[in-house]
Amino acid sequence: MDARLIRRLGLLAAVALAPMGTHAACEGPGVQLQVLGSGGEELAARRAGSGYLLWLDGKPRALIDLGGGAALRFGEAGASVADLDVILFTRLYADRSSDLPALIASSLTEKRDRPLPVYGPPGNRFALSTVAFVREQFDAARGVYRYLGRVLSPLARDTYRLEPHDVRPRPAKLPETLQGKPNNDPLLPAFRNDRLNTVAVIVDQREAPALAWRLEAGGKHIVIAGDLRGQREPLLQLAKGADILVLPLLVSADGTETMVLADLARRSGARQLILSRRTPDSLGREEALGAKIREHYTGTISFANDLDCVKP
Repeated sequence: MDARLIRRLGLLAAVALAPMGTHAACEGPGVQLQVLGSGGEELAARRAGSGYLLWLDGKPRALIDLGGGAALRFGEAGASVADLDVILFTRLYADRSSDLPALIASSLTEKRDRPLPVYGPPGNRFALSTVAFVREQFDAARGVYRYLGRVLSPLARDTYRLEPHDVRPRPAKLPETLQGKPNNDPLLPAFRNDRLNTVAVIVDQREAPALAWRLEAGGKHIVIAGDLRGQREPLLQLAKGADILVLPLLVSADGTETMVLADLARRSGARQLILSRRTPDSLGREEALGAKIREHYTGTISFANDLDCVKP
């Protein structure tokens, strides 16, 4: 038998015997950020939709966004919903939220014994709020996935409960209200427990409102934004001194979007910049885009791929 054919048959046998669903957990002590989905809306990029997982001391504690394919990546990462403290959404677009039902359905096979908070943007006349979004999907009487309705039922005893929350601007304090002064603090406290603190800012209120998130855990600050076309000053305030700053890799013909990324990273003083939500237009151009950003930003730059693990 021809030697090349033997080698080819051996390779095919090795592929056939390889285990399915490789384990890609971010193991070890401290904080790590895992990219579940590094893509955006275009399936042509062949990447899962937006999704990130914060690991703390080897346990997945916060899930940020869950676009198409990200639930599969969650499983491939070796993560368990039973370990999550919170789910956060940056925007309730399909490429960031469509895998939520798949994750919840899978989670009912686990032994989670505590509520699971879900935080996301408020609604407006163009979009549902996070509370309405969760209820529209899982309400036992009117939801899309009524068979999963027990995750919202206060009477259910055989499963945990989802607890959705809208992140809204805080009202001004009473003395300021009496003086007619608005509340100008853009930082919006959200979920907090003894190991994790989350803070959001509203970066866009056109169409579906959009949030950026800061996660504080283990002495590290990680900031994740999926949108840059809204208000940038609140994002800058949120991202000041971040250990990791995740931004969408926007590409324009004249380079304007790339300069926006570089300017935000430089002014924030972030130590690491991760460029995610990658599109077919940006793939293969990493070297040139990175060089352009490095003209203005001196921190570490990386281009996100599905299941990457990054240490602050």
